[in-house]
Order: sequence, then C-alpha cells, then structure tokens
Amino acid sequence: MPSPTPRLPRPSAQDAPHSGLRPAQTAALAACADALLILLFAAIGRDAHQRGEIITGVFATAWPFLAGAALAWLVLRLWHDPLRVWPAGVAVWLGTVGVGMILRALTGQTVVLPFIIVALLSLAVFLLGYRLAAAGVRRLRSRRRQA
Repeated sequence: MPSPTPRLPRPSAQDAPHSGLRPAQTAALAACADALLILLFAAIGRDAHQRGEIITGVFATAWPFLAGAALAWLVLRLWHDPLRVWPAGVAVWLGTVGVGMILRALTGQTVVLPFIIVALLSLAVFLLGYRLAAAGVRRLRSRRRQA
C-alpha cells in the first residue's frame, strides 16, 4: 500500500559524495591533494633538470603555483564543491598555472613557452585527474544504489 506522505528527493551523486566525510573534511582533503600534487610537479621538474637543493629547491619552484592554487580556492570559494571537475578543477588548474607563471616572471624565475606547456599539461593531469577519478567513483556508487 503506497504511503500518503510524499517521498523526499534523493540527493544526486553531484550533491553528496557519500564518502562518509563532511563537506569541510572533503574540502580540506582536496586542498591538501592539490598542494601535494603541485609539490610533486615541482619535485619531478627539478629532478628532470638535475637541480640540487632538494627540499628548499622544490619549495622555491612550487611556491608561485601554490599561491595560484590558493588564490583560485579563495576567490572562487571552491570549498563548496572542491571535487567537481568543472568549475573547481579547471579553476584550480588554470589559476595555478596562470598566477604561478605571473609570479615566476615577477620574481625573475624562468618563464618560457615550453615550460608553460609542460606546466599546463602536467598540472591538468594531476589536478583534473584525481577529480575525474572521484567523479567516476561517485557515478559507480550512484548506479549501485539505484540498482
């Protein structure tokens, strides 16, 4: 026998990640993931060019990009839905590269077209890649719940 009370709509996979984490925890983990992936990008780049000063060198390379990511997070208030590819992932990616390159130029660090291209491609894989994976997991969980 059907119930006389109307059913409430279920949240979509986009609205609730169903990971057991609160939104603040999800945002903190996403921000940490962004920062760690930017540091990994800097470390890989420094290693590829056989530069010394491992720890301080990585931070010297990464700080403009970290500042760009932080600015994107703050200006666009990405903590509301940090795992979305659009707009959060794209904003972090482009903010990281755009502001990062501007800060590198202003501080006398190298900014050449090949480096810009490598940074765009590498950081797209890193910053958009894990968000795409998270979207896939959310989609699978949603399908399992509906089945």
